[in-house]
Amino acid sequence: MNILGIDIGGSGIKGALVNAETGEMLTERFRIPTPKSRKPKEMAQVVAQIVEHFDYKGPVGCGFPSIVKNGICRSEGNLHPSWIGINVDELFTEATGREFTVLNDADAAGYASMNYGVGKGKMGLVIMITIGTGLGSGAFFNGMLIPNFELGQIPYKNYKKIELWAAASAKEREGLSFEKWGKRFNKFLKIVETVVAPDLIIVGGGTSKKWNEFSHFINIETDVVKAELMNHAGIIGAAVACLREQHHGHLSAKT
Repeated sequence: MNILGIDIGGSGIKGALVNAETGEMLTERFRIPTPKSRKPKEMAQVVAQIVEHFDYKGPVGCGFPSIVKNGICRSEGNLHPSWIGINVDELFTEATGREFTVLNDADAAGYASMNYGVGKGKMGLVIMITIGTGLGSGAFFNGMLIPNFELGQIPYKNYKKIELWAAASAKEREGLSFEKWGKRFNKFLKIVETVVAPDLIIVGGGTSKKWNEFSHFINIETDVVKAELMNHAGIIGAAVACLREQHHGHLSAKT
């Protein structure tokens, strides 16, 4: 089944058609910058533009950069505070006329990795970390999704949340070298290791393309591997999640 997957990020909103059974992207990725306001109405208009670009008529899977519970945004993440309490499913359906399955963006990226990437067949607790404007995290136990596992929201020192100190946006904002930023990211992973004791950590998101620039600064005990699908994973995983929701009404990874 070919499904439109959309990945919403703090800097860009991206979409592509995906064969949700094989995980293959069938089109080039189409990207529109995230509106500067990061408000619901403006972002819904961009989502509608992406649906129109593909002239797509079916259900849509969408990764969203915040906590989404039963379709409702529970945290602003790196977006505008007016998102809190918004039914994202309904907002995007109204804007496009298409049925939406919306889930946390790191959960979506985790889906892709657990179905088609390095996480396939992995048992125990697998944590997906996506590095971008924030630090997204998705958790899978024996292949089953534990939704909205927001490890980037852990407070750290004088920061309200550790992603403000250790995400890619902090590297850019402060002009950090890969070494200085890599040590911060390693500190974040050490905290993750201490708090949840995972069996495997998979690192994805846009910054994972620069894996060789910072991976040698990672020195925790848990195995840490790069997600080979990188920043396509959010699109692919959103499409997979949509297919699961259509067929089964629940979300899990194949093992």
